[in-house]
Amino acid sequence: MPYQNTSKLPESVKGNLPKHAQEIYQEAFNSAWDTYEDPSDRKNDDDRETTAHKVAWSAVKNSYHKNEQGNWVKSNS
Repeated sequence: MPYQNTSKLPESVKGNLPKHAQEIYQEAFNSAWDTYEDPSDRKNDDDRETTAHKVAWSAVKNSYHKNEQGNWVKSNS
């Protein structure tokens, strides 16, 4: 179930991440959805959707972090 646009992302993503981070999430999720179609390519017996969400959050964390107030902000790197 790839996401066609950021407005279709889960509320946990839309309600917490800035727009650019949402775009990163969407792109990473969709890529992982395609990459991990075969269950033997996934870890921990996770289903395809769970794996794609994990990959997407990891991609976001490469460019964003939570600040002291708990808001997602672009990392300085």
